Amino acid sequence: MNGNAHNFDQIIAFIREGESFTLLSHISPDGDTLGSALALMHLLDKLGKKAEIICSNPVPKIYSYMPGSSRVTMPETAVGYASVISVDCADVARFGRAIRFFEQAERTASIDHHITNPGFAGINLVAPEASATAEIVCELYKRMDMPVDEAAAACIYTGIVTDTGNLSYSNTTPAALRIIADFVEKKLVDITEINRKIYRTVAYEKTRVQGFVMSNIRLECGGDVGIGILTQGQLHSYGASNEDCEGIVDCVRDIDCVKIGVFIREGADGSFKVSLRSKGVGDVGRIAIVHGGGGHEKAAGYTAHEALSTVVSDIVREAEAELKRCAEAE
Repeated sequence: MNGNAHNFDQIIAFIREGESFTLLSHISPDGDTLGSALALMHLLDKLGKKAEIICSNPVPKIYSYMPGSSRVTMPETAVGYASVISVDCADVARFGRAIRFFEQAERTASIDHHITNPGFAGINLVAPEASATAEIVCELYKRMDMPVDEAAAACIYTGIVTDTGNLSYSNTTPAALRIIADFVEKKLVDITEINRKIYRTVAYEKTRVQGFVMSNIRLECGGDVGIGILTQGQLHSYGASNEDCEGIVDCVRDIDCVKIGVFIREGADGSFKVSLRSKGVGDVGRIAIVHGGGGHEKAAGYTAHEALSTVVSDIVREAEAELKRCAEAE
């Protein structure tokens, strides 16, 4: 992240000059947006600043162990300060109902690692080479000469491991591994306990709904594309919630023949959240951008408002075209 020295200096000045901050996490919050925002909140607390975290969705149960998670508030009960920092948000649409806090802010900044981020804030610290936004926040601690305590370490660790598939994805960086090694050496995190909470504690409802989706997988393009679909009615029939769907797209991708995994989940408003994962070949970020979404080469997503049949046919056609492009480029 050496190439972003100027951006770090701008963010540091932004923080030091302000007194009260609103931190924005993205909709359908994952471990990185929450872990990064919470770690940043702990940093602001140490500096004697006021800080709140706003998210349009509640903190998923599996992330409630992170110190400070109870301070994450919904847009309807938030204060809204003059200085706003978006955390792990590739674009403003990811704020959901909290977008008004960004639009009304006097000063805005963005800390992110998505290559599709257009630089929508007044100050933008975007480092696509980072494994997770949490890695950037950890670097921010270092550059501000602020020690990472146990609370911040648990949050940073969560952000890194959840965005790297528990350190197994190709986006896992040497820097990320060094950060975690340092935390372990200093006994700042109990990786066994945190990993149990994230990966080894599964709600019964999640197990049932995941089993339903996986037993109804559609294989397209000769098996190269796997598609899982879940409607609102099916979700509710298993007593499951949206957070119980996290990780299903990874299961689709993990099917041996699949090169691009897709999970399509219907939202309460009738729209469809399309999650994409690639394995070995295919840039799914390229597909997501076409639909107003974003993400990374191997993990991306977007929201579609067409009929389900159209959503499916579109993604089959575009995934096939992406795989063909890759084959021709070899």
